[in-house]
Amino acid sequence: MSPVPLSVLDLSPVLSGRPPSAELRASVDLARAAERAGYHRYWVAEHHNSPAVVSAPAVLVATIAAATTTLRVGAGGVMLPNHSPLQVAETFRSLEALHPGRVDLGIGRAPGTDGRTALALRGSREALVRDDFEDRLAELRGHVDGFEPGHPFAGVVAQPTDVPLPPVWLLGSSDHGARVAAALGTGYAYAGHFGTLDPVPLLRAYRAGFAPSRWRSQPHAVLAVSVVVAPTAQRAAELAHAATLATVRLRLGAAGPLPTPEEAAAHRWTLAERNAAGRLEPRPVVGTAGQVVPVLADLVDRSGADELMVLTQVHDPAERALSYELLAREWSLRAVA
Repeated sequence: MSPVPLSVLDLSPVLSGRPPSAELRASVDLARAAERAGYHRYWVAEHHNSPAVVSAPAVLVATIAAATTTLRVGAGGVMLPNHSPLQVAETFRSLEALHPGRVDLGIGRAPGTDGRTALALRGSREALVRDDFEDRLAELRGHVDGFEPGHPFAGVVAQPTDVPLPPVWLLGSSDHGARVAAALGTGYAYAGHFGTLDPVPLLRAYRAGFAPSRWRSQPHAVLAVSVVVAPTAQRAAELAHAATLATVRLRLGAAGPLPTPEEAAAHRWTLAERNAAGRLEPRPVVGTAGQVVPVLADLVDRSGADELMVLTQVHDPAERALSYELLAREWSLRAVA
């Protein structure tokens, strides 16, 4: 199999029976465990007004980077339409200054929330409907590299100016994101944990269309997948069943904390929930490490992904960390073999 690096995507899920603030500390603990297990990169996501996840990407990136030593840490990602490009450039230049060579800036275009909350974030209905993502990317770059003479923001520079902006990645779940990342010459991360398109043609199209740029000289494609690993297939299925219930509730507009496996086993599923579960795509890769790794390795080989980023939604923090540990151990063994 291709010996590509393993990385972590962390949504900081709110867990049934625990206060949301505890999950921020749990993310820091999981990052330390991921570093010990040999993971390459650790990304946190941006969401708003959700009872299912907590989100403070810049704060978590800074805290996790300070709590680790070798792990690359980043946002996966910053939803750029929710923020001033100047503020993003200043924040991530500052993070790069504090943790040189270890910070990533993943950028997305979705609001990461519902329409009313997006309106609260963006301040006006005009801003809410404006399709200016690529203009915002150009502005972000301008605050670092400089604007053309006559630009309204000429001379407005993101401090500190003596450090570069961290590597930029575009996130996406459609072919549009892959095309934009290729044309702009950035890294590309496909959100395979919820995107329903086949990642194989998407990543191939990104590579084929990649144009070297100031951002990056060579293409780099990250494939994110949802995975649950346990010492036994039965336990993995029980853990995944709880994650499925949480996802179904989210899809039906009733998002809430991640239930325990016992709560999920006792839950009386409604017809709507059963139908939603039957239509659920993509499905997580579930099983023992020995069962999961060949499936993931095949996906990497077919897609040509340069990196595999794993999202694991498990209620017990210890079982969640164990899932990542078992996967990393088997992945390393298979790569050596």
